[in-house]
Amino acid sequence: MSAFRSPGLDALATAVILLDRDRVVRYANAAAENLLKLGMKAIVGHRLDEVFTDFAALCAAVEYAVQNGCTYTQHDLQLATPLTERLEVTCTVTPAEIGDFGGYLLEFSETHQQLRIAREERLHEQTEANRALIRNLAHEIKNPLGGLRGAAQLLERELDRPELSEYTQVIMKEADRLQSLMDRLLAPNRIPKPAPLNILEAMERVRSLLLAEFPGGLRIRRDYDVSLPPVVADKEQIIQALLNIARNAAQAMQGHGEITLRTRVARQVTLARKRHRLGMMVQIIDNGPGITPEMRDKIFFPLVSGREGGTGLGLTIAQNYIHQHGGLIEVESEPGRTCFTILLPLDANGERGEQPNGTPRRQHSIQP
Repeated sequence: MSAFRSPGLDALATAVILLDRDRVVRYANAAAENLLKLGMKAIVGHRLDEVFTDFAALCAAVEYAVQNGCTYTQHDLQLATPLTERLEVTCTVTPAEIGDFGGYLLEFSETHQQLRIAREERLHEQTEANRALIRNLAHEIKNPLGGLRGAAQLLERELDRPELSEYTQVIMKEADRLQSLMDRLLAPNRIPKPAPLNILEAMERVRSLLLAEFPGGLRIRRDYDVSLPPVVADKEQIIQALLNIARNAAQAMQGHGEITLRTRVARQVTLARKRHRLGMMVQIIDNGPGITPEMRDKIFFPLVSGREGGTGLGLTIAQNYIHQHGGLIEVESEPGRTCFTILLPLDANGERGEQPNGTPRRQHSIQP
């Protein structure tokens, strides 16, 4: 069986699979590999029942197009492969005659992909509005804080009874604490200083800081794709964003549990309304108690915290830094597993799906 090639289909962001008349896959583009989490060898040359573990509805859609000789679209189609959880997709089946190839073209688009893009746009607009509101509020609070602290200092000098200085010290310490809080609220708007960054260096820095802060009870598992190209980013801002998320996870587990740091390449991702052929995916996964459903949509809001004594700024700052880099943060959580996924666009010069010698990228799991 000769391999089918189509540069035009390779460039599509839509997942495309070509079947021959015997229902054997003759071609799959890169978007299909990404969608199904399967390599080309696990798709091409295999029948549908070998690629999908739940394929009855898909076969029915193909059969309808065959029997009627027309294009047929099946919405809310559920599929599963050995390596993926259940996928909800829309599938369009079209009889195809391409060169000497005759069969059926299957186009897949994830149902949640459109919802995710719409949610990202709403979140971006909401974040910008919140940022403007908080910055204005922070400026208004900073002005009287200086006067409040200065007045407390002057009052302390005039006190005849030294024991009363305890109260002025409380005023000054609380004013300093609020000043620090306002500085943190204003800090994320620092202009990034982009430079090529090896994400593994940033991940290792975060790992060492966490282990120093939570000695003994915290385990950190490393699962890195060591062949990822550099991302053009502000090193300190990326490290701070990763550290805020990872520290939040460690604090949620009270310093006792496991955190997995994972890096992967992501293909055909939409970030900030732009389509990127390649992106970088960083995941921070913990086995803590999880985030309650009512908190899940609020965790990135400033001053919202599910932890007693928390400022509610760590995740807000992380989100702001990632947004400044044209990226996105997503979160999935249930009791026993919370996963923060960071997606960043890769520099055009680093968009490589293979090593220079043509071999596939490798993933390395490194134990603590």
